[in-house]
Amino acid sequence: MLGESNAFSGFSVDDADRAKAFYGDVLGIRVTDIEGGPGLMTLHLGGDTNVLMYPKADHEPASFTILNFPVADIDATVDELTKRGVQFERYDWANPDDKGINRGEGPPIAWFKDPAGNVLSVLETD
Repeated sequence: MLGESNAFSGFSVDDADRAKAFYGDVLGIRVTDIEGGPGLMTLHLGGDTNVLMYPKADHEPASFTILNFPVADIDATVDELTKRGVQFERYDWANPDDKGINRGEGPPIAWFKDPAGNVLSVLETD
């Protein structure tokens, strides 16, 4: 029934202006405002992939990874994001290297948080 729907995902933030600056200026994602609601925004992630971002007064950060960004070169990406002020999470169970990259099971992956505390990742793909 809904298999043909153009579904999309969304997540909340505690401060729309701060989130817009982070996703737009730091991560380099095109962010557009949505008319009809204060602080409603669309993240344009490539192709036809769009994600809704909205402010929520009682926002609580997601305890899981809300967005995964596949990249060709995780080392170069982590280096560039670090220069832009992003701090990478170092989870003991992931056995991260000095950059915060987990090179254990699965593809190399590094996690970081947006200003609202939501978890994001970059992961290297073939």
